Amino acid sequence: YKGNPIITASAVPRANSIHNSAIVPFEDGYAGIFRVDEIDFNFTMHVGRSKDGINWDIDPEILNMECDDPEIPIDTRTYDPRLTKIDDIYYFTWCIDSAQGPCIGLATTKDFKVFKQMENPLPPSNRNCVIFPRKIDGKYAILHRPSDRGHTPFGDMFYANSSDLKYWGEHRFVFG
Repeated sequence: YKGNPIITASAVPRANSIHNSAIVPFEDGYAGIFRVDEIDFNFTMHVGRSKDGINWDIDPEILNMECDDPEIPIDTRTYDPRLTKIDDIYYFTWCIDSAQGPCIGLATTKDFKVFKQMENPLPPSNRNCVIFPRKIDGKYAILHRPSDRGHTPFGDMFYANSSDLKYWGEHRFVFG
């Protein structure tokens, strides 16, 4: 696009940069979740909307997450959003910068206003994850990329599946 960058740090107060966005068609335009690197080097997620995919209104407030389980941390240092729609639900995965290393968070939304955080699908250390846009053999499916805190060479991708989005198994190497 000749007008790149479409989104700049000026879109959100305290932003140093905005990148690694996850965009999906939504209602009469688009919705997205944006990684905002703040001026103090914190990483946060923000929701944005656009009619045309070019002009964006990004919420200056950090994405608000709801969770019924107090043991699942809602961390504000988050990055690398991914969005997948299955039926009428949008599944949101992202990386959480936890004390044990990077791990994957999982939430759902129908309206990009209320996000319900679920059980983290994978243990640390895991750097990225994306849910397939349809079930395979009746199960949810993901690709994920294990890593470690030392950022050793990683990039090996694994496939896993789940019947309930809580318990993931049958992790199979796909490629390296």
